[in-house]
Amino acid sequence: MSKMVLLDVRLFAGGADLSGNSAKAEVMAEVEEKDATNYRSAGWKEVLGGLASSTINAEGQWEAGDLSKVDDASWAQLGGVGPWTIGPTDAVVGSLAYLVNAMRASYKLGDKVGEVAPWSGKAAGSWPVARGQIAHPPGTARTTSGTGTSLQLGAVPAGKRLYATVHVLSVAGTATPTITARVESDNATGFPSPVTQLTFTGATVRGGQILRTDGTAIADDWWRIAWTITGTTPSFLFAAALGIQ
Repeated sequence: MSKMVLLDVRLFAGGADLSGNSAKAEVMAEVEEKDATNYRSAGWKEVLGGLASSTINAEGQWEAGDLSKVDDASWAQLGGVGPWTIGPTDAVVGSLAYLVNAMRASYKLGDKVGEVAPWSGKAAGSWPVARGQIAHPPGTARTTSGTGTSLQLGAVPAGKRLYATVHVLSVAGTATPTITARVESDNATGFPSPVTQLTFTGATVRGGQILRTDGTAIADDWWRIAWTITGTTPSFLFAAALGIQ
Protein backbone atom coordinates (compact mmCIF):
# COMPACT_ATOMS: atom_id res chain seq x y z
CA MET A 1 0.00 0.00 0.00
CA SER A 2 1.45 3.36 -1.04
CA LYS A 3 1.25 6.73 0.72
CA MET A 4 -2.32 7.93 1.06
CA VAL A 5 -4.62 10.69 2.24
CA LEU A 6 -7.21 9.60 4.79
CA LEU A 7 -10.53 10.12 3.06
CA ASP A 8 -12.71 7.08 3.81
CA VAL A 9 -11.72 5.60 7.17
CA ARG A 10 -14.29 3.15 8.52
CA LEU A 11 -14.92 2.89 12.26
CA PHE A 12 -17.10 0.21 13.86
CA ALA A 13 -17.72 0.03 17.61
CA GLY A 14 -19.98 -2.70 18.93
CA GLY A 15 -23.13 -2.55 16.81
CA ALA A 16 -22.58 0.99 15.52
CA ASP A 17 -21.00 2.17 12.28
CA LEU A 18 -19.48 5.50 13.36
CA SER A 19 -17.83 6.19 9.99
CA GLY A 20 -20.34 8.87 8.96
CA ASN A 21 -19.96 10.66 12.30
CA SER A 22 -16.17 10.54 12.51
CA ALA A 23 -13.56 12.98 11.27
CA LYS A 24 -10.65 11.49 13.22
CA ALA A 25 -9.75 7.93 14.21
CA GLU A 26 -6.46 6.90 15.74
CA VAL A 27 -5.17 3.48 16.82
CA MET A 28 -2.09 3.35 19.01
CA ALA A 29 -0.18 0.29 20.22
CA GLU A 30 2.84 0.69 22.48
CA VAL A 31 5.15 -1.27 24.76
CA GLU A 32 6.46 0.11 28.03
CA GLU A 33 10.14 1.06 28.00
CA LYS A 34 11.81 -0.45 31.09
CA ASP A 35 15.28 0.84 31.97
CA ALA A 36 17.81 -2.02 32.33
CA THR A 37 20.97 0.15 32.24
CA ASN A 38 23.87 -1.10 34.38
CA TYR A 39 27.61 -0.64 34.94
CA ARG A 40 28.39 -2.91 32.01
CA SER A 41 26.17 -1.06 29.54
CA ALA A 42 29.22 0.72 28.09
CA GLY A 43 27.72 4.12 28.71
CA TRP A 44 24.60 3.43 26.68
CA LYS A 45 21.08 3.12 28.02
CA GLU A 46 19.60 -0.39 27.83
CA VAL A 47 15.87 -1.02 27.74
CA LEU A 48 13.52 -3.98 27.93
CA GLY A 49 9.95 -4.19 26.72
CA GLY A 50 7.37 -4.16 29.52
CA LEU A 51 3.59 -4.29 29.34
CA ALA A 52 1.93 -3.59 26.00
CA SER A 53 -1.18 -1.44 25.65
CA SER A 54 -3.46 -0.02 22.98
CA THR A 55 -5.70 3.03 22.67
CA ILE A 56 -8.33 4.22 20.21
CA ASN A 57 -9.11 7.94 19.95
CA ALA A 58 -11.89 9.23 17.73
CA GLU A 59 -13.93 12.37 17.19
CA GLY A 60 -16.47 13.80 14.80
CA GLN A 61 -20.00 15.17 14.48
CA TRP A 62 -22.62 14.44 17.14
CA GLU A 63 -25.95 12.74 16.39
CA ALA A 64 -28.54 10.99 18.56
CA GLY A 65 -31.82 9.13 18.16
CA ASP A 66 -31.12 5.39 18.22
CA LEU A 67 -28.28 2.92 18.78
CA SER A 68 -26.92 3.52 15.28
CA LYS A 69 -26.08 7.11 16.34
CA VAL A 70 -22.88 8.07 18.12
CA ASP A 71 -24.54 9.52 21.24
CA ASP A 72 -26.80 6.55 21.96
CA ALA A 73 -24.06 4.04 21.17
CA SER A 74 -21.44 5.85 23.26
CA TRP A 75 -23.64 6.04 26.36
CA ALA A 76 -24.58 2.38 25.99
CA GLN A 77 -20.94 1.33 25.60
CA LEU A 78 -19.38 3.58 28.27
CA GLY A 79 -17.41 1.46 30.73
CA GLY A 80 -18.04 -1.69 28.71
CA VAL A 81 -15.55 -3.83 26.81
CA GLY A 82 -16.30 -4.78 23.22
CA PRO A 83 -15.04 -5.03 19.64
CA TRP A 84 -13.65 -2.16 17.60
CA THR A 85 -12.68 -2.43 13.93
CA ILE A 86 -10.94 0.34 11.99
CA GLY A 87 -10.40 0.28 8.23
CA PRO A 88 -7.99 3.02 7.05
CA THR A 89 -9.11 2.88 3.41
CA ASP A 90 -12.70 1.53 3.40
CA ALA A 91 -14.55 -1.60 4.47
CA VAL A 92 -14.47 -3.62 1.25
CA VAL A 93 -13.50 -7.28 1.56
CA GLY A 94 -9.74 -7.67 1.67
CA SER A 95 -8.99 -4.09 2.72
CA LEU A 96 -6.68 -3.43 5.66
CA ALA A 97 -8.25 -3.54 9.12
CA TYR A 98 -7.20 -3.22 12.74
CA LEU A 99 -9.16 -5.15 15.39
CA VAL A 100 -9.14 -4.72 19.16
CA ASN A 101 -11.21 -5.61 22.20
CA ALA A 102 -11.41 -2.31 24.08
CA MET A 103 -13.17 -0.59 26.97
CA ARG A 104 -15.06 2.59 26.15
CA ALA A 105 -13.22 4.81 28.62
CA SER A 106 -14.47 8.33 27.85
CA TYR A 107 -17.07 10.28 25.87
CA LYS A 108 -17.19 14.04 25.40
CA LEU A 109 -19.77 16.19 23.59
CA GLY A 110 -20.64 19.84 23.11
CA ASP A 111 -18.85 23.10 22.17
CA LYS A 112 -19.46 26.84 21.95
CA VAL A 113 -22.40 28.47 20.17
CA GLY A 114 -22.31 28.36 16.40
CA GLU A 115 -20.14 25.25 16.13
CA VAL A 116 -21.16 21.96 14.55
CA ALA A 117 -22.00 19.79 17.56
CA PRO A 118 -18.94 17.58 18.16
CA TRP A 119 -18.11 14.41 20.03
CA SER A 120 -14.89 12.74 21.05
CA GLY A 121 -14.09 9.52 22.82
CA LYS A 122 -11.40 7.10 23.89
CA ALA A 123 -11.22 3.33 24.24
CA ALA A 124 -8.50 1.41 26.06
CA GLY A 125 -7.56 -2.01 24.72
CA SER A 126 -7.96 -5.20 26.75
CA TRP A 127 -6.48 -7.47 24.07
CA PRO A 128 -3.65 -6.95 21.57
CA VAL A 129 -4.34 -4.99 18.40
CA ALA A 130 -4.59 -7.44 15.51
CA ARG A 131 -3.74 -6.33 11.97
CA GLY A 132 -5.79 -8.07 9.30
CA GLN A 133 -8.45 -7.63 6.64
CA ILE A 134 -12.14 -6.88 6.29
CA ALA A 135 -13.92 -10.22 5.83
CA HIS A 136 -17.48 -8.99 5.23
CA PRO A 137 -18.65 -5.56 3.99
CA PRO A 138 -21.17 -3.56 6.04
CA GLY A 139 -23.44 -2.64 3.13
CA THR A 140 -24.35 -6.12 1.86
CA ALA A 141 -27.62 -7.39 3.34
CA ARG A 142 -27.79 -11.10 4.08
CA THR A 143 -31.13 -12.91 4.14
CA THR A 144 -29.99 -16.53 3.98
CA SER A 145 -27.13 -18.62 5.36
CA GLY A 146 -23.87 -18.39 3.43
CA THR A 147 -20.10 -17.96 3.36
CA GLY A 148 -17.86 -15.00 2.72
CA THR A 149 -14.86 -14.44 0.45
CA SER A 150 -11.75 -16.48 1.22
CA LEU A 151 -8.75 -14.51 2.49
CA GLN A 152 -5.18 -15.80 2.56
CA LEU A 153 -4.17 -14.36 5.92
CA GLY A 154 -1.57 -17.05 6.49
CA ALA A 155 -1.03 -19.78 9.05
CA VAL A 156 -1.21 -19.06 12.77
CA PRO A 157 2.11 -19.84 14.51
CA ALA A 158 2.18 -21.33 18.00
CA GLY A 159 1.71 -18.59 20.57
CA LYS A 160 -0.19 -16.37 18.11
CA ARG A 161 -3.96 -16.15 17.68
CA LEU A 162 -6.55 -15.55 14.99
CA TYR A 163 -8.78 -12.64 16.03
CA ALA A 164 -12.25 -12.02 14.58
CA THR A 165 -14.80 -9.24 14.98
CA VAL A 166 -18.45 -9.19 13.93
CA HIS A 167 -20.53 -6.00 14.10
CA VAL A 168 -24.27 -6.58 13.56
CA LEU A 169 -25.48 -3.19 12.32
CA SER A 170 -29.16 -3.87 11.61
CA VAL A 171 -31.71 -6.64 12.10
CA ALA A 172 -35.03 -7.04 10.31
CA GLY A 173 -37.64 -9.78 10.10
CA THR A 174 -40.12 -11.63 12.27
CA ALA A 175 -40.10 -14.80 14.41
CA THR A 176 -36.82 -13.81 16.10
CA PRO A 177 -34.41 -13.48 13.18
CA THR A 178 -31.00 -14.75 14.28
CA ILE A 179 -27.58 -14.69 12.71
CA THR A 180 -24.84 -16.98 14.01
CA ALA A 181 -21.44 -16.20 12.51
CA ARG A 182 -18.39 -18.45 12.53
CA VAL A 183 -14.81 -18.41 11.29
CA GLU A 184 -13.66 -21.20 8.98
CA SER A 185 -10.17 -22.13 7.80
CA ASP A 186 -8.71 -24.42 5.13
CA ASN A 187 -5.48 -24.99 3.24
CA ALA A 188 -6.93 -24.01 -0.15
CA THR A 189 -8.93 -21.05 -1.41
CA GLY A 190 -11.84 -23.24 -2.51
CA PHE A 191 -12.32 -24.56 1.04
CA PRO A 192 -12.61 -28.26 0.13
CA SER A 193 -12.41 -29.24 3.83
CA PRO A 194 -13.42 -26.23 5.95
CA VAL A 195 -12.71 -26.34 9.67
CA THR A 196 -14.69 -24.16 12.09
CA GLN A 197 -12.21 -22.36 14.32
CA LEU A 198 -14.51 -19.90 16.12
CA THR A 199 -18.28 -19.63 16.58
CA PHE A 200 -20.00 -16.44 17.72
CA THR A 201 -23.10 -16.31 19.89
CA GLY A 202 -26.30 -16.06 17.85
CA ALA A 203 -27.32 -12.40 17.47
CA THR A 204 -30.92 -11.18 17.39
CA VAL A 205 -30.25 -7.46 17.91
CA ARG A 206 -27.68 -4.85 16.96
CA GLY A 207 -24.35 -5.46 18.68
CA GLY A 208 -20.77 -6.63 18.34
CA GLN A 209 -18.58 -9.56 19.33
CA ILE A 210 -14.88 -10.37 19.22
CA LEU A 211 -13.29 -13.81 19.57
CA ARG A 212 -9.80 -15.30 19.30
CA THR A 213 -8.27 -18.76 19.04
CA ASP A 214 -6.43 -20.34 21.98
CA GLY A 215 -2.83 -19.84 20.86
CA THR A 216 -2.39 -23.29 19.34
CA ALA A 217 -0.69 -23.34 15.93
CA ILE A 218 -3.06 -23.59 12.93
CA ALA A 219 -1.51 -24.74 9.66
CA ASP A 220 -4.40 -23.60 7.45
CA ASP A 221 -3.64 -20.31 5.67
CA TRP A 222 -7.03 -19.52 4.09
CA TRP A 223 -9.82 -17.98 6.19
CA ARG A 224 -13.41 -16.79 5.78
CA ILE A 225 -16.51 -15.70 7.67
CA ALA A 226 -19.59 -17.90 7.39
CA TRP A 227 -23.05 -17.43 8.85
CA THR A 228 -26.31 -19.22 9.58
CA ILE A 229 -29.53 -17.20 9.43
CA THR A 230 -32.89 -18.25 10.83
CA GLY A 231 -36.28 -16.56 11.24
CA THR A 232 -39.06 -15.33 8.98
CA THR A 233 -38.07 -12.85 6.23
CA PRO A 234 -34.76 -12.09 8.02
CA SER A 235 -32.28 -9.48 6.83
CA PHE A 236 -28.99 -8.51 8.44
CA LEU A 237 -26.32 -5.92 7.77
CA PHE A 238 -23.00 -6.75 9.42
CA ALA A 239 -19.30 -6.05 9.13
CA ALA A 240 -16.57 -8.55 10.00
CA ALA A 241 -12.79 -8.59 10.10
CA LEU A 242 -10.06 -11.16 10.67
CA GLY A 243 -6.48 -10.71 11.82
CA ILE A 244 -3.53 -12.60 13.28
CA GLN A 245 -1.49 -11.35 16.22
